[in-house]
Amino acid sequence: MASTSVTLTLPVLPLDDEVVLPGMVVPLDLSDAEVRAAVEAAQAAAGTGKPRVLLVPRVDGTYAGIGVLGTVEQVGRLSDGDPGALIRGRGRVRIGAGTTGPGAALWVEGETVEEKVPDPLPGVVAELVKEYKALATSWLKKRGAWQVVDRVQQIEGVSALADNSGYSPFLTVAQKVELLETIDPVARLRLAVKALTDHLAEQDVAESIAKDVQDGVDKQQREFLLRRQLEAVRKELRELGGEKEGEESDDYRARVEAADLPEKVREAALKEVDKLERASDQSPEGSWIRTWLDTVLELPWNERTEDEYDIQGARAVLDAEHAGLDDVKDRITEYLAVRKRRGERGMGVIGGRRGGAVLALVGPPGVGKTSLGESVAHAMGRKFVRVALGGVRDEAEIRGHRRTYVGALPGRVVRAIKEAGSMNPVVLLDEIDKVGSDFRGDPAAALLEVLDPAQNHTFRDHYLEVELDLSDVVFLATANVLESIPEALADRMELVRLDGYTEDEKIVIARDHLLPRQLERAGLTAEEVDLQEDALRKLAGEYTREAGVRTLERSIARLLRKVAAQHELGEREFPFAIGAGELRGLIGRPHHVPESAQDPAERRTAVPGVATGLAVTGAGGDVLFVEASLADPETGAAGLTLTGQLGDVMKESAQIALSFLRSHGAELELPVADLRDRGVHIHFPAGAVPKDGPSAGITMTTALASLLSGRQVRTDVAMTGEVSLTGRVLPIGGVKQKLLAAHRAGLTTVIIPKRNEADLDDVPSEVLEGLEVHPVTDVRQVLELALAPAVVSFGKAA
Repeated sequence: MASTSVTLTLPVLPLDDEVVLPGMVVPLDLSDAEVRAAVEAAQAAAGTGKPRVLLVPRVDGTYAGIGVLGTVEQVGRLSDGDPGALIRGRGRVRIGAGTTGPGAALWVEGETVEEKVPDPLPGVVAELVKEYKALATSWLKKRGAWQVVDRVQQIEGVSALADNSGYSPFLTVAQKVELLETIDPVARLRLAVKALTDHLAEQDVAESIAKDVQDGVDKQQREFLLRRQLEAVRKELRELGGEKEGEESDDYRARVEAADLPEKVREAALKEVDKLERASDQSPEGSWIRTWLDTVLELPWNERTEDEYDIQGARAVLDAEHAGLDDVKDRITEYLAVRKRRGERGMGVIGGRRGGAVLALVGPPGVGKTSLGESVAHAMGRKFVRVALGGVRDEAEIRGHRRTYVGALPGRVVRAIKEAGSMNPVVLLDEIDKVGSDFRGDPAAALLEVLDPAQNHTFRDHYLEVELDLSDVVFLATANVLESIPEALADRMELVRLDGYTEDEKIVIARDHLLPRQLERAGLTAEEVDLQEDALRKLAGEYTREAGVRTLERSIARLLRKVAAQHELGEREFPFAIGAGELRGLIGRPHHVPESAQDPAERRTAVPGVATGLAVTGAGGDVLFVEASLADPETGAAGLTLTGQLGDVMKESAQIALSFLRSHGAELELPVADLRDRGVHIHFPAGAVPKDGPSAGITMTTALASLLSGRQVRTDVAMTGEVSLTGRVLPIGGVKQKLLAAHRAGLTTVIIPKRNEADLDDVPSEVLEGLEVHPVTDVRQVLELALAPAVVSFGKAA
């Protein structure tokens, strides 16, 4: 049973970051001024008894509310030779107010704490005592402290047993202070049991980890020893076979470990190295693994080029290397501006995806789609790789072959990345609309993952079978016809249309790009041959008719070859200026004389029944003539005849045009009886070229109205638009290409549907300045504009 409370006046001996519990015997260093002052003050006040001090923990300058009464058992020197004192903890003291006393120490009044321990011990407390002793014995045995085990087993009191845990080195100062301030011995013993249980659990985990580490080290040592033995055996086998040591393949394991590979790729490569080391020299699998490892090690997994963020400089590069094409230049400029802002704000990677782009450049041949890809890479400061897809029919060309096949290779996309030497090149997928499909698969379907910005950061090639991040690649796909691209693939790309060049743009391209290149190829200089602008204009307008500039470049090359040959034959001296007048004598007559330049009597629209339409072909816009005639009522059968290799939609447009004129002929003052009694024949010249679409509806209606009325269609007018049974003019596509074609053909007036008026914003200003465009909503307006004046008056437009 604990003693009754007694009030004591004691000098304070502060303990910094240390706690002494009752029953503990601890040595203290007297070289500390506060400790020495407390011991000397206790000695001065002790008289004949043992000096007494109050041991108080001080944590971060704050004293605990409970201290321990300690007696100075002995004063002498510590093991290191410094002065010290041996102090035994006797009991808890509740600290009260400060007071005065002898010496330099701090004196306080304190009251001893009563501890009530049941006697005899209840069953729960007895079990708690038994558990603590068992845990303490287990811990002490692990440390080899057998003598301490016996002492702990001999402790009987609950309070003494709980305070004995103060010797435990794994307890923190906070835990010891909690033990000190817990008055109830049973509660204090529970704290000691919990702390000891937690420590033993941590110790078990640490021992398990240490064991696993040791097992791993032992395994590595065994593996190292076995590999050295394997190398020695292989060396002996090579010597027996007469091979030199230098003929052995490189150490792939060292190469893989030294390479800068992503973690998952490194793991896959090391697995293949393990297979290679287990495979025999005669096994064909060894050569497959070596090829795969060489491919993986050659890929630039973490190599990236820095983008040029001089936006104005990049635009200047694009303008210097290509004339026109403002849409794609604007798109690349926007892309660089966004990349720059994302980089400045630390948003280069969002959701595991980088800021790549997938653009589809769609336009007729010769407008610069392929060469534009290289200019984009130049402007961005990136590597450039071209992948030709024209005629590709094997799906493995895109995704690679399985490694089980002999001669397996990665796909073209992976090979392009390897060729570029960086993970963010500009990859030009040329002629994506020419991709085919057969029994070997559909390459266009394999491109769905490559060109999807939401998926291509985890692209898997069948050969590599590891993830390849394509999200930072700028893909530029070129195509002549958008309709040939599967819908799902076209949906993944951002469409940029490259329509044909105007004549002025062709002159600029020829002067700044084509002529210098062809002069160099012909071995000539600009000082020797001066190709004047009027000659370039005539070459572009009368010797060629195309949306692009390839034929124009060939014409310039032919002209320069002719001049070079004449010079070598002594027929011409340099310098020589080539004007428009010299072209016919050098390369012959023009092949494409504009309709407006012909004699009025020789023009196709010089007779009634012929109208000029506009169409879009694979080579851009083109002028399309429609001819109509009526059969003799005695020899020709009634009905409609269509020729010119027309599609179903165009045939239906002809039926609609005929039906409209039959139902509204009286209103338009046309001899409708001729349409009922005589056969109608509509022909589209260039019959070898397939034609389809609804946009020739108003052209056929105008040709028939011209035939019936006897009024000629104006020679300077071209038209495009779909017609309905009620005579409404409906919108069509390809307005820009059609207006460019009309401008090239020398036409001055164009009729388009009113609902296509917004498309005029895409047409170059110099083209619109040379054309008079009439948006219409009704066929009656078309007839008033297109037919030449006559005595007979037509009905007013609705």
